[in-house]
Amino acid sequence: MQISNQYLADLYEDVCRKNPNEPEFLQAVGEVFESLVPVADRRPDLIDAGVFDRIVEPERTIIFRVSWVDDSGKVRVNRGFRVQFNSAIGPYKGGLRLHPSVNLSVIKFLGFEQIFKNSLTSLPMGGGKGGSDFDPKGKSDGEIMRFCQSFMTELAKHIGADTDVPAGDIGVGAREIGFMFGQYKRLRNEFTGVLTGKGLSYGGSLIRPEATGYGLCYFTKEMLEHNNSSFKDKIVVISGSGNVAIYAAQKAAQLGAKVVAMSDSNGFVYDKDGIDLAVVKQIKEVERGRIYEYAKRVPSAVYTEGRGIWNIKCDIALPCATQNELHLEDAQALVANGVIAVAEGANMPSTPDAVAYLQSHGVLFGPAKAANAGGVATSGLEMSQNSIRLSWTSEEVDERLHGIMVNIYRNAAKAAEEYGMKGNLVAGANIAGFLKVAEAMKAQGIAY
Repeated sequence: MQISNQYLADLYEDVCRKNPNEPEFLQAVGEVFESLVPVADRRPDLIDAGVFDRIVEPERTIIFRVSWVDDSGKVRVNRGFRVQFNSAIGPYKGGLRLHPSVNLSVIKFLGFEQIFKNSLTSLPMGGGKGGSDFDPKGKSDGEIMRFCQSFMTELAKHIGADTDVPAGDIGVGAREIGFMFGQYKRLRNEFTGVLTGKGLSYGGSLIRPEATGYGLCYFTKEMLEHNNSSFKDKIVVISGSGNVAIYAAQKAAQLGAKVVAMSDSNGFVYDKDGIDLAVVKQIKEVERGRIYEYAKRVPSAVYTEGRGIWNIKCDIALPCATQNELHLEDAQALVANGVIAVAEGANMPSTPDAVAYLQSHGVLFGPAKAANAGGVATSGLEMSQNSIRLSWTSEEVDERLHGIMVNIYRNAAKAAEEYGMKGNLVAGANIAGFLKVAEAMKAQGIAY
C-alpha cells in the first residue's frame, strides 16, 4: 500500500496492527487513504480534530448468536453482526448480508464503504452494515422465517427508524425483509420505517428492486457521455445474476446496448444474440435456480463452468457479483479485448491491482461507492416516503434516482479535479464522500 502522507501511512499501520485478521477491511481503508493523501496535505485542521483516526473505528460493533431450528427439528447456530460505523450525517444505513462468507472483516469493509457511498447520495444517512454467515440457499421458507425471526430478536435491540435502518443485500430479498419486519413489529409493537426494501403493501418503495442496477447504468451513462460516448450499440458483459445484475442488464438494453453474458458463483453463460432477461428472471427470481439452466433453454447460449466471464470481448464491463471478483488478469483480458468502460455494481468487486491497470490503460472506471449507490439512494427515498406517510409513483422515484446518480458522478469528477487528479473517479468519490462526513464530525466535537 503506497500512502505518501506520513500521518496517513502511520495511521494505516496502526489500523493494520489493531485489525490483523481483517483483509477486506484493511483493503478498503488502504484504498480510501491513498485517495485522501491530498486532503490530509491540505487540511491539517481535520488531522487536529482526529477525523481520520475516528472514521476508521466503528462507533459500535455488535456480534451475537443466532439460534434457530431447521425442518428436521435440529438446533442450528449462526453468528450475527451489525457494525454501526458512522452516524455523523444521519442514522446508520446499510444492508444485511446472509452468506457463508460473512465475517467481521467483510461487514466492517462494507460498513466503512457505506459511510462514503451514503454521503455521496446527498441524503442524510450514516454508514453501517450487518448480516450473518447463514446460507439461505437450499433452505425452506419455514427455515428462512425461523432464522430471520431469531436474527431480528437480537437486532431489534439496536436499530430504529431514527437510529439504524438496515436494508437487503446478498441473500436478503423481499421475503427475508418481510420476515424481519414482521418480527420487529411484533417485538416493538410499532409500525415504523425501520427496514427498507419492504413490500409495496407495507411501506416499500417502487423502483427499489431495480434501483442499484438502474443507478449503475445512470452513472455509467453520465460517465460515457462526458467522454463523448454512450451505451448505444455497445456490447456489455455483466457478472452476477441477482437483482443488481438483472436490472443493470435491463436498463443497459433500454439505453441501446446488447448484454451478452451473465454469471453466478458456479459459472457463466454467453449468448451471442443478447441475454433474454425473461428467461434469467424465471430461473433466478421465480425458480431460484442456477444460471446454467439458461443454456438449456436458449439455443444460442453457451454455459462455461467456473471463472472466465471477463475473457468475453465487450465494450462495457459491469461487475455485479461480489467483492474481489475482477482480478489483474481479468483487467488485462478486458483491455486486450478493447473495453472502454468498467463500472462496479457490486461492493469492491475489483482488486486494487486490477483497478490500477484499468486506469493506467485509459479505461473509464466507475468505483462501487459511487456507481452502485443507487440502491441505498432509493432506500433513502423509501425512508423519506415512510416519514411523510406517502408513496411516490415509479416515475417520481426513478427521476429522483436518476438525478442523484448524475450528481454523484459530477461531484466525484469535480472533487478529483479540485485535488489534482482529474478523471480519477476512485479518488474523487472517496474525497467527495469523505469531506461531507469530515466536516460534520469536526462540527460535532471530538467527544463524538
